[in-house]
Amino acid sequence: MSDNVSDAVGDALRSVMLFLPKAVAFLAILVAGWLIAKAVLKIVEKVLERVGFDRAVERGGIRRALSRSRYDASDIVAKLVYYAVLLFTLQLAFGIWGPNPISDLLGAVISWLPRAFVAIVIVVVAAAIANAVKDIISGALGGLSYGRVLATIASVFILGLGVIAALNQIGVATAVTTPVLIAVLATIGGILVVGVGGGLIRPMQSRWESWLTRAERESQLIAEHAQAYRAGRRDAEAELARASTTTSGAEATQVVTRPADADATQVVTRPTDPEATQVVHFPSSSDATPVVGVGADPEATQVVTGGIDSAVPGQRASDDSETTTVIPPVDRR
Repeated sequence: MSDNVSDAVGDALRSVMLFLPKAVAFLAILVAGWLIAKAVLKIVEKVLERVGFDRAVERGGIRRALSRSRYDASDIVAKLVYYAVLLFTLQLAFGIWGPNPISDLLGAVISWLPRAFVAIVIVVVAAAIANAVKDIISGALGGLSYGRVLATIASVFILGLGVIAALNQIGVATAVTTPVLIAVLATIGGILVVGVGGGLIRPMQSRWESWLTRAERESQLIAEHAQAYRAGRRDAEAELARASTTTSGAEATQVVTRPADADATQVVTRPTDPEATQVVHFPSSSDATPVVGVGADPEATQVVTGGIDSAVPGQRASDDSETTTVIPPVDRR
């Protein structure tokens, strides 16, 4: 009896001694994996912010889908990488205990992660293409009454194809999504071939003619608006050029105030033409010196107007009390 008890105690101690190293290794792997996952999370967030991942995703049309979420696109991708590292850590940690259902489940989830990543990429690319197609169609047919409707239909159709392809990639409801995709494509093809392309149905022919007539009228209206805009732009440019020419051709005039002192030097206005006649107002005093304004041409004829000099006997008195003296040009050669 005592031998059996001692054997049982020995087996228990042996089991505990075998369990403790595995438990310590399990905890060590979990802690190390958690630290690595946190470091990878920070690195991925910084890298995505550096490359402008959020701006690229917002241009693709995902901004409205993430408007109510507290995470942006880079945070979501970083979180996915973080949880992927944690899953790898759990798989390694539970692998210490040997084959078990938890390890099998974690292995299946980890093998599914690449499909989920590809599905996310498909949705993002499809949203970007749908947004670009919508902008192109809206810009090309924005003046038409049905342009915005066509743009919305094309965008929704492309986005729907992307969602269906993503669901097929991750293996979700393939029995439903594949027939739906085939039915949608077949319906659209049949409508285009029979209803529009054939043109054999009279109601469709009449509608087609009315659509063409309306499109022609609206196209002419758009062309007239564009022509009027170009004409107005040309007129504005011509007006600006004419205004700049008028401003540059204006003559510069120096305005000088004559001093009250009769003995002070008189400064006259300099005309822009150097060959024009220079007019100098001579003071009433005979002792004042007439000075021609700065910049006058020395070869031009100087006309000096002054009062009556009482020292010169040959002057004739008049009512104007001023005489004009013509000074010939001085040859400085």
